Amino acid sequence: MKKLLFTLITGVALLAISSSDVKAQDYKNAIGGRFGSANGISFKTGLNDNAMLELIGNFRSKNSVNHIQITGLYEVYNPIKGAEGLNWFYGGGATVGSVKVKGYDGDIYLGLNGVLGLDYKFKGAPINLSLDWIPTLLLTPDTDFYSGDIGLGVRFTF
Repeated sequence: MKKLLFTLITGVALLAISSSDVKAQDYKNAIGGRFGSANGISFKTGLNDNAMLELIGNFRSKNSVNHIQITGLYEVYNPIKGAEGLNWFYGGGATVGSVKVKGYDGDIYLGLNGVLGLDYKFKGAPINLSLDWIPTLLLTPDTDFYSGDIGLGVRFTF
């Protein structure tokens, strides 16, 4: 498990270091919603010309099970030639969350995430849309792999 964790962290670091200086995204900050199997709030902020930090706060309540989680993602953006305002992105990050089942003690969990997606900024309007896939390797309380959540982001840019 430690070797896998080290490999994932090293891979994300190398991707971040090797990324080019092309300006990909057309906005500095964006805030709005992310809608998927868990709905929540999304905030993106530019780190440099082609990288952003995304913070996602998700919540989900179904029957007697309640989830809440915070995810932080480092995302590298690349423009798609011939499609102004459209970028593809990849990256990684981490999740911390809590799950509570009615009648039982809750669990805190930690996970490592990957992210792959498309991002579009409307020209002349402060609106950003994204479609992404976020698979998760859960580290605690049990090691498990979650094949991912596909989500639609709708944000106001500034």
